[in-house]
Amino acid sequence: MATDKCNISFSHVQVNYLAPVYGVEFFLALLGNGFAIWLLVPRGSKKSHAGIIFSLSLAVSDLAYALSLPLLVAYYAMGKNWIFGSTLCKVERFLFNCNLYGSIFFITCISVNRCLGIVYPFYARGKVESKHAKVTSVIVWLIVATISAPVFKFSTIEEKAPVKECIGTAVDSMLPSYMPYSWFLAAFGCGLPFVITLISYVGIARAVWKSHGLESREKWRVVIMVCVVVALYSISFLPYHVLRNLNLLNRWKPPSSCKRSSYVHSAFQITRGLVALNPCIHPLLYTSVIGNVKATFSCCQKHVDRKSEDIRL
Repeated sequence: MATDKCNISFSHVQVNYLAPVYGVEFFLALLGNGFAIWLLVPRGSKKSHAGIIFSLSLAVSDLAYALSLPLLVAYYAMGKNWIFGSTLCKVERFLFNCNLYGSIFFITCISVNRCLGIVYPFYARGKVESKHAKVTSVIVWLIVATISAPVFKFSTIEEKAPVKECIGTAVDSMLPSYMPYSWFLAAFGCGLPFVITLISYVGIARAVWKSHGLESREKWRVVIMVCVVVALYSISFLPYHVLRNLNLLNRWKPPSSCKRSSYVHSAFQITRGLVALNPCIHPLLYTSVIGNVKATFSCCQKHVDRKSEDIRL
């Protein structure tokens, strides 16, 4: 009887929370990333720098995932009844993983690129070119597709009369095989990029704060940008991976308390909505930060030019 109550509670949270959240996020992400792509695509003979290329890749990833959200809206609106077949179930879950880890990896690329441009301007000026960003983007896409590919094996349709559920992780019988994969995604797909991103932005903040060529207002803008990126991780990516693994552990080895499982599952559903919110937030970062980043790079570029002139003298 306790198990039945837990199952009812789980479905209730997903149906009443995820369906409307995904619906709103679909429209916001579609409009925002469509505009971002229009803004970022190079026109004419204008050459794009590395930061624009990474941002464009991130926007394309976000848009691809946004286009898959209507399927999930319909799925949860119909009481977790998947009527679109096994193939679309696997493809939708694959797109979710590609967007999730594509977002994380491209945010990391953007962070490292900014760090090189601000902290090591001499190196970035001569070594970091648009062609390097294009090659890196292709490599990132290949890595993301590779680590997301096991979804095609684990994700499946499970019949729970009277509905058919599209399982995003794995059925209970496959959890012993899925758990190591889930831990790998948490460590390699989230933990490692987070450390790299954090180190990059701490380096940026320190370099900008010590700079004599920037006004106090410009310094605070950079600090705010650092805080926003760290906050994105703190409220979505990190909690999502922690709670996903806790939820899987509760399924694999159910605890004695049904209430505990219910709380973990409900909290996990909230982080799913927050993760899907990222494609809506990223366009705001493109439009609000791009001018500040250009100004910062321009200032640093002038600083480099002055140093070069001093060296020649």
